[in-house]
Amino acid sequence: MNVSVVLFTSDLRLHDHPPLHAALEGTPGTREVVPLFVRDRAVDGAGFAVPNRLAFLSDCLRDLDSGLRERGGRLVVRSGDLVGEVCRVAGEAGADEVHLSADVSAYAQGREERLRRALEAEGVRLHVHDAVTTVVAPGTVTPSASDHFAVFTPYFRRWSEQRPRDVFGAPRTVRVPDGVGSEELPSYRGVSEGLAPGGETEGRGRLTAWLRGGLAPYEDRHDDLAGDATSRLSPHLHFGTLSPVELVQRARAVGGPGADAFVRQLAWRDFHRQLLAARPGAARADYRSRQDLWRTERTAGADIEAWRAGRTGYPVVDAAMRQLRHEGWMPNRGRLLTASFLTKTLYVDWRIGARHFLDFLVDGDMANNQLNWQWVAGTGTDTRPNRVLNPVTQARRYDPDGTYVRRWVPELAGIEGPAVHEPWKLRGLDRAAIDYPDPLVELSEGLARFRRARSYD
Repeated sequence: MNVSVVLFTSDLRLHDHPPLHAALEGTPGTREVVPLFVRDRAVDGAGFAVPNRLAFLSDCLRDLDSGLRERGGRLVVRSGDLVGEVCRVAGEAGADEVHLSADVSAYAQGREERLRRALEAEGVRLHVHDAVTTVVAPGTVTPSASDHFAVFTPYFRRWSEQRPRDVFGAPRTVRVPDGVGSEELPSYRGVSEGLAPGGETEGRGRLTAWLRGGLAPYEDRHDDLAGDATSRLSPHLHFGTLSPVELVQRARAVGGPGADAFVRQLAWRDFHRQLLAARPGAARADYRSRQDLWRTERTAGADIEAWRAGRTGYPVVDAAMRQLRHEGWMPNRGRLLTASFLTKTLYVDWRIGARHFLDFLVDGDMANNQLNWQWVAGTGTDTRPNRVLNPVTQARRYDPDGTYVRRWVPELAGIEGPAVHEPWKLRGLDRAAIDYPDPLVELSEGLARFRRARSYD
């Protein structure tokens, strides 16, 4: 009997899963498979195992186990050192190969190399599969003079020319060998009251509903804060309960401007992954240094805490920050606004904001989170590094009647229309009665400080 181990990481699904497909179909003869998930202690210790993501993860694992059991299998769960546990399970099962999806972070690349060496010492082959968590694998398209694209537009042009791999269906049967023990499935609770449920079943249902009603108007409405018109599929992409390749296929099948705009967002996701794969240090260090002398917790602690709590005095910023805390999620326009306010208006180190987002975001990962923060801060790939998003102007444009603000800042619920966005119009109110703060800083003062810091004038 041939036995394979399929190590699930950020690909917690049965549909369109190339490692599982290869394990079941790649070698002639009957194969048994050990679907394995390891709670890696190193990942937990690095601060990525925060309550919201752990809660979503537990939903994903339970749904994956349920899907496997419907097919005659089960999910094997272990915890500890990932390399050691994979080798141990391979030995218990008598496996001759292990299948794994490629990943881009520095830790994931190092882990893959350690795993390869350890398995080879045991006579077990490691197969690493590309284009599982991306549409186009990092390194597939490169400019002539570099190992990665640093500007999105030329990357997108080349990305769009690629033919995505075929999409695989879910297996009908999964046979798991006897004698491989498993821990109980983990169960966690998040800290955000409005946290969405996880799992492939939930993700596929959400995708189907959104393709029917949300995709067509996406191009025009994706920045509509009050309309909540984004797909909200990013947590499922982060945990891999949905395949980005399948998303591109199904969106293109619907077609139209909305589909084109959505596919472009998936390309942005791949863009950040190819960048991080080539420059792993960009997760923590400036991709392009501007010689910033950022304000920090020591020099701007009160401002930072007000930003975290959604009490900056700028209603649209506060609304987005409160949504983050309540849902573990925030629309992209909200992320841009809150990040610009912290880094450009308050001139606070982008890493402080990125860490706070990682503490709450269900979809928070090293590529998208860190590199989007750098894009806004002007230390990343933005071709206009000194742009500053004015929160009042942006609020008027993307929440014109103030519905989004009133939804998340109930202190201001009695203020009608766009006046809710204008801090100077709130100054005549009884602050004690509404319990809403004055602005942390005048926008003109923040802009002047930023320009001095960047020698922009």
